[in-house]
Amino acid sequence: MNVNIKYKTKVKEIIVENGNVKGIETEKNEKIYADKVILATGGKSYPLTGSTGDGYEIAKKVGHTITKIKPSLVPIETYNKEQCEQLQGISLKNISIKLIDKENSKQIYENFGEMIFTHFGVSGPIILSSSAHLVRYENIEEKFRNKNIVLIIDFKPALSEEKLEARILRDFEQCKNKQFKNSLDKLLPQKLIDTIIQKSAINPEKKVNEITKLERKNLVKILKNFEIEIKKFRTIDEAIITSGGISIKEINPKTMESKIVKGLYFAGEIIDVDAYTGGFNLQIAYSTGYVAGSN
Repeated sequence: MNVNIKYKTKVKEIIVENGNVKGIETEKNEKIYADKVILATGGKSYPLTGSTGDGYEIAKKVGHTITKIKPSLVPIETYNKEQCEQLQGISLKNISIKLIDKENSKQIYENFGEMIFTHFGVSGPIILSSSAHLVRYENIEEKFRNKNIVLIIDFKPALSEEKLEARILRDFEQCKNKQFKNSLDKLLPQKLIDTIIQKSAINPEKKVNEITKLERKNLVKILKNFEIEIKKFRTIDEAIITSGGISIKEINPKTMESKIVKGLYFAGEIIDVDAYTGGFNLQIAYSTGYVAGSN
């Protein structure tokens, strides 16, 4: 095929006459004429790759609706900053999380997998997926401000509270003359122990054989329900994908052609379609690109 590729050429607008595409005009006022145009400029996340959101303005100029642009699959900041700084770098596997709206005791999201603590809050696969639910949740910014949204981590989801307590009792039995602060090495990552001890309110110098049943049960509850208040999403620059874009109501799903401008097609993240982490967004890009190109 005879393909002409133009480098360092920024598109200013799409040329439309009588509802039909006629080509594009560059910022240098150069006009390139064509019967059909595919707009595939990406979303607004990862601007270093060139996806700076320009495509939204280009589409808007020819009459398309742009739904609200938000970061998705994005790390999350927490109010417990000092605590997260203390836990920074801890990578957890095989844990479960829940996102709860405390205002109405509603569970927004639940998942099992991997996460990581960072200097600002939390990240990792299940946290990124959780952000895709939060970004769509009603009045989420207001709920963040009111500290209504909490992340609850279960460090030992494979064990019920009863089985976890039995496990702790076995560990305690093996080190009953040790101080409490030296008794959790087999149960938890070293970097997590100080934080758990602080939350438990058990004297770290206390001998293991002096720990009461009530203190032990409280320790189990903390390990199964470690609560963190969610503050906000990180910026769209750090998001893996963009939520929002050109309204799907204005695109023919069989051809990816605009319902407003004949000969104009869309592909990829510029469209208001997004999904979980795990290759789904790449599949959206490939599939819409193939359909648009084929037509």
